[in-house]
Order: sequence, then C-alpha cells, then structure tokens
Amino acid sequence: MTSKRPSFTDQEALDFHSKPTAGKISMAPTKPMGTQRDLSLAYSPGVAVPVLAIAEDEDKAYDYTSKGNMVAVISNGTAILGLGDLGPMASKPVMEGKSVLFKRFADIDSIDVEVNTKDADDFIRTVRNIGDTWGGINLEDIGSPDCFIIESRLREELDIPVFHDDQHGTAIIAAAGLINACHITGRDLKDVKVAVSGAGAAGLSCAGLIRHLGVKAENILMCDSTGVVYEGRTERMDQFKSAFAVKTTKRTLTEAMEGADIFLGLSAKGAVTQDMVKAMAPNPIIFAMANPDPEITPEEIKAVRDDAIIATGRSDYPNQVNNVLGFPYIFRGALDVRARSINEEMKVAAAYALAELAREDVPDEVAAAYHGSRPTFGRDYIIPTPFDPRLISHVPPFVAQAAMDTGVARKPIADMDAYRAQLKRRSDPAAAFLEGVQARCKEVQRRIVFAEGEEPAVVRAAYSFKNQGLGHPILIGREAQVEQTMEMMGVPAGSLEIINARLSDNNPVYTDMLYARVQREGYLKRDVQRLVNNDRNVFGSCMLKNGDADGMVTGVTRNYDVALKDAQMVLDPIPGQAVIGMSMVINRGKTVFIADTSVTELPGGPELADIAIEAARAVQSVGFVPRVAFLSYSTFGNPMGERGEKVREAVAILDKMDGIDFEYEGDMSADVALNPNHWMLYPFSRLSGPANVLVMPAIHAASISTKLLESMSRATVIGPMLLGLEKPVQIASLGATVGDIVNLATIAAYDVDGVHG
Repeated sequence: MTSKRPSFTDQEALDFHSKPTAGKISMAPTKPMGTQRDLSLAYSPGVAVPVLAIAEDEDKAYDYTSKGNMVAVISNGTAILGLGDLGPMASKPVMEGKSVLFKRFADIDSIDVEVNTKDADDFIRTVRNIGDTWGGINLEDIGSPDCFIIESRLREELDIPVFHDDQHGTAIIAAAGLINACHITGRDLKDVKVAVSGAGAAGLSCAGLIRHLGVKAENILMCDSTGVVYEGRTERMDQFKSAFAVKTTKRTLTEAMEGADIFLGLSAKGAVTQDMVKAMAPNPIIFAMANPDPEITPEEIKAVRDDAIIATGRSDYPNQVNNVLGFPYIFRGALDVRARSINEEMKVAAAYALAELAREDVPDEVAAAYHGSRPTFGRDYIIPTPFDPRLISHVPPFVAQAAMDTGVARKPIADMDAYRAQLKRRSDPAAAFLEGVQARCKEVQRRIVFAEGEEPAVVRAAYSFKNQGLGHPILIGREAQVEQTMEMMGVPAGSLEIINARLSDNNPVYTDMLYARVQREGYLKRDVQRLVNNDRNVFGSCMLKNGDADGMVTGVTRNYDVALKDAQMVLDPIPGQAVIGMSMVINRGKTVFIADTSVTELPGGPELADIAIEAARAVQSVGFVPRVAFLSYSTFGNPMGERGEKVREAVAILDKMDGIDFEYEGDMSADVALNPNHWMLYPFSRLSGPANVLVMPAIHAASISTKLLESMSRATVIGPMLLGLEKPVQIASLGATVGDIVNLATIAAYDVDGVHG
C-alpha cells in the first residue's frame, strides 16, 4: 500500500517551526488593552479586587482567571516520540505541538513546561509546587516506569486532573475500537482472550482499561521482550507488570496468540509473524499499534487471513488509533465540570462515546478526509477520524457525566443539552445562529423542494434534513434514477418523497399558470410545457407558486445566475422589497452580514438603499440589531469618485425616507466601519458601534471580499442567502457539500424574509 502520509524535507520542517515566528504557540489577551482604563482594570489597581476574592476562596480562580480552560503539557524528555531520551529542551517542539492540538480540537488553552530532571521525586516535587496554576496537567513523553510513579503520585497530591496521555490516550482509543470490533464479530468482552505485546506505559494501560471494560484478568496474557508475564516470574518484573501476572503455562508471545480473539500490539516492528496470525481464533481482532511501523502490516495479515479486523497507529491504513481522538475531549469534559481528577469511569465513558460515534453516518468533513470516499461503520471503520467535527460536542458530555456520577466534579452541569450546544459553538461559530434557525424549522415542519434530486449530495442532504427533523424534503427527479442514487448512498428505500416533473398530476396546472405569466414574452405554450417537464428549477418554483411546497434549494449543478433566472421566471419579488444575496460571516466571535453578494452587479443609489433596507430587515429577523455601513474606498467623501457618489446618494435617499428603524452610515471604508472606536475620528457618525451589516458598492466587491475572508482566515461563511422573492428559494454553489445544502434548505424552511405564511 502506498503511503499517503505527507512528505517534506528536513529544511521544510525547520522552516515551519521557525518562520515567520519561532515556535507554534503564542498568547493573546482576551480583554481589550486599548486605553488607560483597560490597563488599570487588567493590572493595578483593578486586579486587586479578584486577588482578594481568590484569597478568600481559591476556587474563585476558576471564575476570575484562565485556570478553568488551561492545561499544562509537561515532560522531562526521557521518551520523546520514538526518538528516546533526548532531554527536556528537545521535547519542547513536541510539547508545543500538543498544546496546539488542545486548542485546535477542543478550544483549550495550553502551555508547555519542560522539567530538567530525570529524578522522579524531583519531577513530582517541581510539578506539585506549581500544579495549581492550571485546570489540568497532561504528562507527556516520560519514560517507563517513572511515568507510572509520577502520574500516580501527582494524582494523589494535586486536586486537578493529571493524565499521562502516552498511557491512557492509546488505551481509550483502542478500547473504543475493541468495543466496535467485538460488536461486529458478535463477541462479548467478558469472554474474549487477549494477547498483549509490549508491557510499557501504553501496553499496561490498555490491559488495565479493557479489564475495567469487562475482559477477565485471567484472559489477558501480557508479554514483553522476555515473554509472558506469569505468576512466579522474577526476570525483568516490577510492581506494574506484576499486576497482570496470571497463572498460565504459556511462556512466549507465539503461545499467547494461539486461539486468541484479540491481539494488542504496543511493542516493535516485526514482533508478530504470519504464523502467529494464522493461529488466532476465527474473525481475529488485530490492533498492531507500534509506531512508526506496526508489529505486522495489514498486507501481511490479509495474505493469510481474510476475516481479520485490523487497526494500526498509522494514518495510511484504516482504523487509525490516534490519541488526538481522546485527550482534547477528555480534558474538555473534565475542565467543564472542574473535575478533581480523571478516573477510570471517565476513561471508559470516553471509549464508549467514541465507539458510539463511529456507528453514526459521517459528515462531509470526514468524507473529504477520505478523498471523497465516505466511510461507513464496519470492519474498515470502527474508530472515528480526527476530522469528525462532531467529536467536540459528542465526547465531552460523556466524560463530564461520568465525573459527576463518580463525585469528582466541583461544578456539575445542570442542562446537558445546553452544554452540547455550547460545545458545538466552540468548534463551529455558525452553530449558535443555526441552532435558533433549526429550532424554528422543527416547529413549523415546512415542505422543502430539493430540485436536483438525482444528485448524490442532494439525496444525502435531503435524508439528513429529514433525519434531523428539520422538515419534509421533496426530491425532484426520475424515480428510477433517484432510487438508484439512494441505494448507492445507503439511504433507505421509501424514506424520501420523489416527484417526477414529467409525470406529475399538477403538470397541466403549472403549465397554464406559467404560460399566463410569460405568454407576452415570446414563449409559446409548448415552450412552457417543455420547461415544466424538463427544468426542475422551474417545476420546483411552480410547486412553491401553487402552494404545493414551502421552499426550495437548488444550484448544485447550475451556475447561480441560471438558477436565479429560473426561479424569477415563476416567482415575483415580495412587494416593496429588493431581491438580494446576503452572506453571513463569522470570525473570532464577530458576526457581519455582507450584501449584495449575488444579484445586482452595479447598483445605483436607489438600489443600494433598497439593499440596505432588505438586509437590515433580514438581520433583524434572525435576532441581530443592524448597524449598516455603506462601504466604499472613500470615507465621508475622501477621496471622491463615481462609486463613492452612488454610495453617498443611497445614504441621502435613506435620510429622506420615513420609517427607517435601523442605524446606517456612509460612505465608509471597511476598516473605519468595523473599528469600534471610529467615532473618535468621526464624532458625527450615526453608528453606535462597529457595523455588522456591510452594504457593498458593487457585486464584485461583495463577492471578492466574502471569498477572501473565507479562504484566507478562519471565517465561517453562510450563504449567500437569497432574500426578497415571494417564496423562499436558496441557491447553493456548484459542487456544494451536503452540509452546505442542508444549511441552505434549513434557511429556506426558516424563511429569513419572514413573510411567507
């Protein structure tokens, strides 16, 4: 199998870590530091108030400092990756990397700490004395057996979670995979026989966790380079291995694997032979997790067994046991209940949460990671991938609940559903907006047309829309082709309504209705009949016009302008409103709406005024207080120019209108409009704060700026949302993902215009 792992030169790796700024992490303040008052509050004298509060009650540190969302990644560099004992400073790039993963996957702030000692007692003393600084400690790359001693002692002596990821991370992910592998092969954990190769930190922790899951102690044969760990063995034994010593006559790994149901490898390349694999029980479960090369490769296993379920630690094979699936979300759940420790029950909860998630239908982000091949639960997909965006909202609640159930939570969570929603907002800034939209959709249950019903992405989107309870989807297409696509996508037969435009009983009604609209625009009746029969956008729009559906989503196979023209052939603008496209952009906790992003190419002053009115009304309908800025390259006439004059004309038009109930201002450059302190230079400005609705002077400015924000920053863009038609129609971009289509269908069902019944 050809490796899919990224390739790079040593120099590229060095450049990555050194340019443009050395290292991978930095600190950013969470409060404004722009004025003397800000500085006085942040430091002296304002800081004295929380100081006194914490002095009275140390738990207040969680309320007034970053402790509750801060984890330290601590190492002495005695077991760095697969490189060995290279010292604490050499471990710093790895520890910084771990800190980055905490932030990237669970929005946890993290700092690396390198301790310059190999003495376990000295290490423990150092960390104990500074440990209360953080909400939790992730121990990393510490050699065995010191890692066991250090973790055990620090867990006893500190009142915060202490977690050695090299031990427990691998164990938790492997346990999740074993739960699912046993499910697929019809096994019960209490009956399985397990051979473990490798009695280091990860191997011992894996054995301990599966024992906690229900595997009988006598059914686990632990092996190291000396052989089986059995009762009475004295060679190369310690207290940690002794905990897994069992009565057995077996002395070698070869013997341990005879008849074994499960093999867990945490040792070295080549430790397992094909003959050992042949000797295992039917449907063997083989987790060869040595890195970078497994104990035996999947190709070697498949050459002698066609019934094995295989997992490795590598990303270029299915079922990767990757620690990033565990530690960010375990700490997220532990921090959010202010846990005093991470106990076995919390680890088991995380394993079951991961196992459960792997059984669910995967989102587009996962399919993209598999180069378009959508994995489904089965022998080659028993563990979720790190690309699954649902991990952040799925795993931490299991961990938090286990902490609460076992009494280690200082701050129990009262509303777990609200907590899940909060977690979604951490990873997806659009989640807060979409939650309200979805809640409304679930109440009203609109009938939404999915016009391109034969397309795979559209079928999956319609099925997802229905499964989420967002409304009733209707696929437009030929029954045989749609049903074939449904079967190919794994969508149950009969689960979605399908309408064939050509064979619809309403076809004559739609033809007469449309012919009455366009007969004086050069169309013969047979032309209209052909459009209704063959053009699914036209047919879907007729359904909306006739009241047979409530909204429509389209655009996956046609350019935006073509799809819009099809809809406008049938549907009129809402009286007194402009048809515009508006995009919602969310970045770093700030939300702005940009209009017009898709309809009017070069609007004049009156059209810009209409765009502003329509955008402000729509923004109000989704719960925002609009502050509209008419953008230009000029600010209040400096410099003057033709487009700037159009913008100034629009402002003058609004000035003369009655009933304008929103703030507006212009002409303004973007930096002025978004600057919360712009009034200091322009005290006459009518905006009470930074603008959140940006009316662009032309469609190219709107489109370019939106796409730049989406491509070059971490901005999330929803839309463009089509506003102003008499019935809700949303147009996706060519090649839109399932998630994009579902979001637009949801917006159509929500009805941002708010006037369609």
